[in-house]
Amino acid sequence: MPIRVQRELPAREILENENIFVMDECRAMHQDIRPLQVLILNNMPVKQDTELQLLRALSNTPLQVDVTFMHAKSHVSLNTPASHLNKFYTTFDEVRENKYDGLIITGAPVEDVSFEEVDYWQETCGILDWAESHVTSTLHICWAAQAGFYHYYGINKRQLPKKLFGVYEHRVSNRKVPLVRGFDDIFLAPHSRHTETGAEEIHACGELTVLAESAEAGVFLAIAQEGRKIFVNGHPEYDRYTLHNEYQRDLKKGLPIQIPYNYYPEDDPNARPLLQWRAHSNNLYSNWLNYYVYQMTPYEL
Repeated sequence: MPIRVQRELPAREILENENIFVMDECRAMHQDIRPLQVLILNNMPVKQDTELQLLRALSNTPLQVDVTFMHAKSHVSLNTPASHLNKFYTTFDEVRENKYDGLIITGAPVEDVSFEEVDYWQETCGILDWAESHVTSTLHICWAAQAGFYHYYGINKRQLPKKLFGVYEHRVSNRKVPLVRGFDDIFLAPHSRHTETGAEEIHACGELTVLAESAEAGVFLAIAQEGRKIFVNGHPEYDRYTLHNEYQRDLKKGLPIQIPYNYYPEDDPNARPLLQWRAHSNNLYSNWLNYYVYQMTPYEL
C-alpha cells in the first residue's frame, strides 16, 4: 500500500530501504483517487520509533493512506525534539474541525498513575468524545485501550503484581468477526505493561465483544459499535528489538525487570530475538483498514 507522508519525515527513508511504497504529497496529488485519511495520536515517548512501527504495519494493503501525526498539546515531550514535533506533528486544536476515516491512539508510559493524574487526560477525553462524531473507526492500543475502557464504559485498570513483559499466546474466540479474518487459532503478540483491564469486567460489558485473549495476558482484542471502536491490549506493532531495548533500558536504570517471556532463544539476552508476531500484526492492521475504515467510510468526508 502506498503510504502518504511528508517528504522529509525520517521514517520515510527507512521504509523505502525496506521496499515499502511511500508516497510524498506531490505524487499523491496526481492520483485520481481519494486516499484514506488516518490520524495517529502518538503518545509514546520516542515518537520516531512508533512512527516507523505504525507506518510499517499500515503498509500491507493496496489502499492509499494519508497519515497525519498528532501529539498531545498539554504534555511536554522529553524524548522527542521539539523541532521534530513542530515540523511533522499537528495538535488537536488544529484538526478538531476535520473528519477522518481512521484514528489510531497509541500506548503511553503512564500506567503507574491513575488516568486523572495524567497531564493530558482531559485532552485525551476530549479527543475520545470528538472521535465518536468525526472518525469512522478508532483503534486504541495498550494504554489507550485501557483509557477507552475507562472513559466509555467505566472499567478501571488494575495494577499487576509484576510487569507483563514478553510475547504471549492468544486464542481467537470469535472467528466470524472480520477483524480476525485470516488469523490462526492461536497467535503470538508482544506485551509490555504494569496494569491490565480485567477480563471478567470486559466480558461482562454488554457493549464489548472479545475477539481474542490469552490465559497469561488477558483480553487482547475487543470491539464495540460494529468496529467504530477497537481495543488492542498489547503492542502488535512492535519491532524485533523493541522489547530488547526496553529490557536493556530498565536494567540500566536498576529497575526490577525479568527477561521478556518467550522472546529470546533459550532465554539468552545475547541471542537475536525471534520475530514471531509480524504476520498477524500485518493482518490485524490490514483487516482494520479494509473492513472497518475503507468499507465503512463515506467517500465524502
